[in-house]
Amino acid sequence: MNTLRNFIIRKHGKNRVDITDALSYLYLVAGVFVMFGPVLWVVMSSFKTQTSLFEFPPRFLPYSQNTVEVEGYENPLPLFKVTLEDGQVRELAQVRRVGLESQLIDPDKPLATPGRPSADELYRVRIENLEPIESIQLAWENYTEPLDRFNFMTYLKNSLIVTTVATIITLIVNSMAAYALSKYQFRGKDAFLVVIISTLMIPISVILVPVFLVITKLSLNNSLWGIIIPGAATPTGVFLLRQYMLTIPDELIEAARIDGASEWRIYWQVILPLARPALAVLAIFSIMWRWNDFLWPLIVLSRSEKYTLQVGLNAFFGELNVPWHYVLAMTVLTLLPITLVFAFLQQFISTGIATTGTKG
Repeated sequence: MNTLRNFIIRKHGKNRVDITDALSYLYLVAGVFVMFGPVLWVVMSSFKTQTSLFEFPPRFLPYSQNTVEVEGYENPLPLFKVTLEDGQVRELAQVRRVGLESQLIDPDKPLATPGRPSADELYRVRIENLEPIESIQLAWENYTEPLDRFNFMTYLKNSLIVTTVATIITLIVNSMAAYALSKYQFRGKDAFLVVIISTLMIPISVILVPVFLVITKLSLNNSLWGIIIPGAATPTGVFLLRQYMLTIPDELIEAARIDGASEWRIYWQVILPLARPALAVLAIFSIMWRWNDFLWPLIVLSRSEKYTLQVGLNAFFGELNVPWHYVLAMTVLTLLPITLVFAFLQQFISTGIATTGTKG
């Protein structure tokens, strides 16, 4: 804790704050705002009602209009602050709106006939003279109501299966390829590496149709395996792990062979434990890739019970009306697993990236 405090308050100048200190903190604050500002806005917007989302100018906090229960009315009535002709300021409940005129009643005075105010009990005020009474209210129903019409748990289960299985396969396949390209000597090794890396230049849209035809021939469409298998090997992962494994001393492998260890045992008990930082970095990348993947699952899956979360969210988008308050709430829920994984594995990121490629 003291180390963090000393890092934050340290200055370039000897006894005073230097101009570089001010610029550094300004840069860091701006970076935090740019990175986390949109995320905070999405989270706060997920607690707003549909009406509040379309307010202009927009507000950061989720304000909602206060309402009051009045006998004789099935639904709560919205409250307004009204300045009457005699100068009195009253809090009145709106019964109905007729054109540019609003009809209101005093919620503190019981009506002679509940639900049917008389002319003497009504206040008629032009709408421009109304001031809504608002307070910060979290619309938790944005998170609960979609669960009745949105098969969230099924989609969450599918996304967890796809992300977990695909990440495990990606780590195993890529680490095997990286181990061979970094520690074995064979003809054409560099050419294989160049071919693997060159596939990064091929746009995903070019290979969509051929890959779809392949999984159709294998009867994998409308199956989670049709999403998992095609992206199991990634050139980015092979390159990342290969560069890291180059930093592992060859003497360790030779010593293991002298002790009689098989190649599989060397790979499993020597290489993988030493490559944990790079594997953690690749795991984070793979989880983000698979969890946020939308286009490929949309093409492969046509049965709703097989949808992943990203494809399932697309079901909210209607032809004429989009319930953005529900979409934002479900989007926040889909962000939570990625956030937790990143928080757990982030300690390996700097180590893995810093030591990757230090030996060519």
